[in-house]
Amino acid sequence: MDPTIHPEHHALVASDRVSGTDVFDADGEKIGYIERFFIEKTTGRVVYALTSFGGFLGMGEDCYPLPWSKLDYDPSLGGYRIDITESDLENAPKWLDGQPVEDRHWAEKVHDHYGVPPCWIP
Repeated sequence: MDPTIHPEHHALVASDRVSGTDVFDADGEKIGYIERFFIEKTTGRVVYALTSFGGFLGMGEDCYPLPWSKLDYDPSLGGYRIDITESDLENAPKWLDGQPVEDRHWAEKVHDHYGVPPCWIP
């Protein structure tokens, strides 16, 4: 099989194809993109995606970690659909450049904000 062919209907995706993927609101409007995602080393589970919203030409963008469970891949959009609103982001944990993002307590705060259990809690 040709490794350059990437059928969209597969359940698996390479990490380099997730970074840069567009994020859409519930109405299908593009609102941002995934910068990168964070995986728990011991379980291999994706904990959250660092998602960039807003800005113009890369300036004024804010990055927010979203629990992976809040993203739903929509093949018709070729990106991830989320069910959060701008008001959900107003008091959401925001990532600041240089901030440690590997801290489990911070990840718990992110999941609590969006009302979803962390991936490490069954």
